[in-house]
Amino acid sequence: MINRLTIVMNDMATILIRYSEIGLKSDPVRRKLEKHLRMNIIDMLSQDGVEALVTIRNSRLYVETDRTDDAVRSLKKVFGIGSLSIADTTSSDKDEICRFVADYSRKIIGDGESFAIRARREGTHEYTSMELERDVGSAVMEANADRGIRVNLTDPDKTIFIEVRNNLAYIFSEYIRCHAGLPVGSQGRVVADVSDDRGVVSAWLMMKRGCRVIVRGDYGLDLLSPYDPHIRNVPVGTPQPSRAYGIALGTPLQGLDCVNMADYNVPVFFPTIGMSDSDVQGFISTIRDV
Repeated sequence: MINRLTIVMNDMATILIRYSEIGLKSDPVRRKLEKHLRMNIIDMLSQDGVEALVTIRNSRLYVETDRTDDAVRSLKKVFGIGSLSIADTTSSDKDEICRFVADYSRKIIGDGESFAIRARREGTHEYTSMELERDVGSAVMEANADRGIRVNLTDPDKTIFIEVRNNLAYIFSEYIRCHAGLPVGSQGRVVADVSDDRGVVSAWLMMKRGCRVIVRGDYGLDLLSPYDPHIRNVPVGTPQPSRAYGIALGTPLQGLDCVNMADYNVPVFFPTIGMSDSDVQGFISTIRDV
């Protein structure tokens, strides 16, 4: 078993993690959700056997590991992550950033391609984001003078992103989109009756909303378990657990009149009630893509 705070080897890559709606919460709630997200990230990496160091700084989470591809596959399953980027790191000194990105650009930008520099900062620095973009762009042009590259700020072939956060700068060229939502377990526990694909999607959507799901039945458990290392399932017919505060049903709109709400003493959720069968299969394809 991998220790939750494993210190990994040198020569590690940094994966920069962004959340989405967590950033809309008040400071105390945001900090609580950040910590919950961090623990879920650690649990997921541990389940997949990926050694990493996970930290929180300035509204970002950082995963440092020497197994970048494996880590990205794990992180894409963690609800609450809006996007991530594999970043190289240098100091926040502008001259150092210019030198670093000039070298970095030769690996990213192809002969004759267009490029743009997108910079953002947090903290106090002796330059603005626009000044940094201008100077880094000039350094990139100079470093690639023999390759016929050009600047295109509207529709570039390649974009190099720079995030300067206090005394460090993170350089990357790609945003990897994730499922967003809220960290699993941060919004209580629900039971999901799962007997078909629609039930699987209903359970998955409740997980995305931050609920810890107890799956009643074993249909589709292989699809749901990768998204929660602590998922539980109980046999069909098991009474409602006392610590579950709701139930999710995969009921379509045309089947709603068959549901007797008096049978339940907790809130009942119908996440897929407005979905067509093709919509459900689209979600199933997304869920399988882990």
